[in-house]
Amino acid sequence: MSRTDPLVIFTPSGKRGTFPTGTRVLDAARQLGVDLDSVCGGRGICSKCQVAPSFGDFSKHGITSSPGALSEWNSVEERYKSIRGMIDGRRLGCQALIEGDVVIDVPPESQVHKQVVRKSADTRDIVLDPATRLYYVEVDAPDMHEPSGDLERLSKALAEQWDLPGTTCDLRIMQQLQPALRKGDWKVTVAVYQGNGPDEARIVHVWPGYYEGTLYGVAIDLGSTTIAAHLCDLRTGKVLASSGIMNPQIRFGEDLMSRVSYSMMNPGGAVEMTKAVRTALQALINTVAEEAAIDPALIFEAVFVANPVMHHLLLGIDPVELGQAPFALATSDSMSLLATELDLNVHPSARVYILPCIAGHVGADAAAVALSEAPHRSEDLVLIVDVGTNAEILLGNTQKVLACSSPTGPAFEGAQISSGQRAAPGAIERVEIDKVNKEPRFRVIGSDKWSDEDGFMAEAGTITGICGSGIIEAIAEMRMAGLVDPGGLIGSAAQTGTKRCVANGRTHEYVLFEGDGTSPRITVTNGDIRAIQLAKAALYAGARLLMDQMGVDEVDRVVLAGAFGAHISPKHAMVLGMIPDCDVEKVTSAGNAAGTGARIALLNVSARREVEANVRKIVKVETAVEPRFQEHFVAASNIPHATEPYTKLRKIAPLPDVSFNTNGEDGGRRRRRRSAKAN
Repeated sequence: MSRTDPLVIFTPSGKRGTFPTGTRVLDAARQLGVDLDSVCGGRGICSKCQVAPSFGDFSKHGITSSPGALSEWNSVEERYKSIRGMIDGRRLGCQALIEGDVVIDVPPESQVHKQVVRKSADTRDIVLDPATRLYYVEVDAPDMHEPSGDLERLSKALAEQWDLPGTTCDLRIMQQLQPALRKGDWKVTVAVYQGNGPDEARIVHVWPGYYEGTLYGVAIDLGSTTIAAHLCDLRTGKVLASSGIMNPQIRFGEDLMSRVSYSMMNPGGAVEMTKAVRTALQALINTVAEEAAIDPALIFEAVFVANPVMHHLLLGIDPVELGQAPFALATSDSMSLLATELDLNVHPSARVYILPCIAGHVGADAAAVALSEAPHRSEDLVLIVDVGTNAEILLGNTQKVLACSSPTGPAFEGAQISSGQRAAPGAIERVEIDKVNKEPRFRVIGSDKWSDEDGFMAEAGTITGICGSGIIEAIAEMRMAGLVDPGGLIGSAAQTGTKRCVANGRTHEYVLFEGDGTSPRITVTNGDIRAIQLAKAALYAGARLLMDQMGVDEVDRVVLAGAFGAHISPKHAMVLGMIPDCDVEKVTSAGNAAGTGARIALLNVSARREVEANVRKIVKVETAVEPRFQEHFVAASNIPHATEPYTKLRKIAPLPDVSFNTNGEDGGRRRRRRSAKAN
């Protein structure tokens, strides 16, 4: 098909293709295997196929998407919107026709297979000391002989009965105060916020009499790819509901610099991204509130952690300065705001606390990881890697803590992979390859059976693709089985002894699943391996740079953090060379450490002071200006590494000494320039 046809790019899947002018969006999605729902078969009845086109310059994709890229709004869409309502900017995929290059987002509610955002709250003992508490007080009735205002007498009662001097409130509370005091016969329960230190006590709500209910807070980890929220009872610390969604900003760029670029190249782009993420946050808050069966108006606090670009876009600050040296933050300090300033529809006096950022590319999410994992209290040297689209890395012990970020990109999330997808039911997440006959077996999300077990297909249903943990295990298993050489080249059938290695242009691919009538053929290509090599090399290079700064060649233990890190096999991660060589039993998972740090800050106000103090002591290393980063990156592109021996790994996972370099292949020429120690 000629490139004169319009190019259509669907997010968050990243699937793309060219289509003749006049093709329906729904038909394009079906041809590409995009997960777009339609119950009525495209007749314009069910409205399940809603999509959100994005317009502007998308330098990463090399296209400009203009409003004229889709056909004009038609009577079917107008009728649906007028009767049932539809979010502004959305179109029906069965009605909108492709007329130019366009980027189209498929929102979560339009996807058939609900994506699994695996950021549940882990079990953690947290000392409960919330910033917002309930206080029951008995207030003196007004006395003509001792004239004073109701607020002054309430403040006096709080000082005498609860040692809370100098309480203040806003006008909204004063408007409620007199009716509440009289209805409660001068006995009231007040919610008081003390998040900014012991000298501030701010009344945020008044109930007549004794209030037997509770207060709620929400801890939110705002990631580049996913957003996770944990709704907590501020009186008990219990997590009542957790949920996650995809970050809708993915349609503006999968990685952070793409979003900064979108802001630079499109006037109003930053405002557009801010609106998108705030709308998503409100939807997520509504979801956890509904799950816990509470009124969102009873949410009195929110704590946010985010990387610097997400931090700025949440606040409505253009992140342009973060895209160029010296990567200046608008502010690196913690912030305390009213929820209304972020357009959040919770309690009208709810407060938002945002953890401090560490540096221009090391954000509040890394500060939250430091709060959760406390490397500054570790006697041994610990490397903490929060694996994601932008990896945050901490290295330290009681003597010193270093931090950096590394731009790994979205490959670990299944993007840029030929059969890749986000983690969702039907996605391959575990892989094993027999070292002798080279035959694979795998597991998919939603099934406990392996593919070679009876009843697998009946339980698994449709196999839709391969997610991040699956592609990592697949490539590592291929390396251990001798199907991939240290440079990342897949061998031919003759070289590897298996017909599953088939030609794909000038290189080869490995057939993981042949496909059937309902499930597609799933392969691992040399392009897939290259995408993972680039991502893991960036991760390793950042860690190695911190080790250089610390003056060490090894670490005592490794902690894999993040929703994705929690699902990575330590052995497979080490086979790939994602992390430095270490005893495998000393590689552990911390789960969603950034989310845990956010919960700690929500439930313990003194922890906020702790993280603010510790962040100032962390030594920041900027990978973008460190000359050795590129050197480490190049060496780390091999699997597991071009020069590091990985002796501890080889004791448990011998790696075949194979080489599939062939004359005339670009991959072979490139790899011959690398070190002979690449095995």
